Amino acid sequence: MITDIDLILEQIRVAAGNDLELEQSDVRFHGHAIECRINAENAVSFRPSPGRIVHYHPPGGLGVRVDSAVYHGYAIPPYYDSLVGKLIVHGKTRRRMPDALAARAGRVRHRRHRDHAAAVPRLGAGEEIIDGQYHIHWLEEFLARGGLEQ
Repeated sequence: MITDIDLILEQIRVAAGNDLELEQSDVRFHGHAIECRINAENAVSFRPSPGRIVHYHPPGGLGVRVDSAVYHGYAIPPYYDSLVGKLIVHGKTRRRMPDALAARAGRVRHRRHRDHAAAVPRLGAGEEIIDGQYHIHWLEEFLARGGLEQ
């Protein structure tokens, strides 16, 4: 998203025995990209939450990509990983993620979790996320300080 290089294609080419034709100096970064994994889980306990999606309209627009197989009426099964999609945004800054999360939260309704959907945009709107000051334990700390209840 931020290099205009298809890294998967390059990996397949190398795995097929071809030489890597890129040099480090060929890789130029522009902007920011953030991926949010959308799981069918309880936002507090992280327990899987299977059920039927009763309303679905994914976010879209410039710099917003949704990778998912869900649709209106899709039944999230209890037998597999709870991942139902990925929301990827890219742009000059990180400020696009809060808008995309707000669109997602406002347009996806799962029967069991209507109540916390409005709080989801707070995950991407925090200054720590926008400023790039987050780490692997950020979500745990965010939830511990009551981030979804604010």
